[in-house]
Amino acid sequence: MSKLLDKEFENKSLTDLVKAPISALAGVSEGDAKLLMEAFHIKTVGDLGRNKFFRAATAIVDLADTMK
Repeated sequence: MSKLLDKEFENKSLTDLVKAPISALAGVSEGDAKLLMEAFHIKTVGDLGRNKFFRAATAIVDLADTMK
C-alpha cells in the first residue's frame, strides 16, 4: 500500500480509505483533488472508485487488454 498511498494513510483500514480524500492517493495533489471535485464532484477515494466514467474507462481498457 505504500506505493499507492501517502504515508499518513498507509495504515488506515479499507473502510477508512474509502472515506479518505482523493489526495490520500500517492501522486494526487490538493490541486488535482480540487479539479476532480469541480469536474466530477469527487471528494473521496470511494467517490473516485465508484465514478461511472472512471469505471467505464477501466472496463474498456480491461476488455481491450484481453483482446491482445
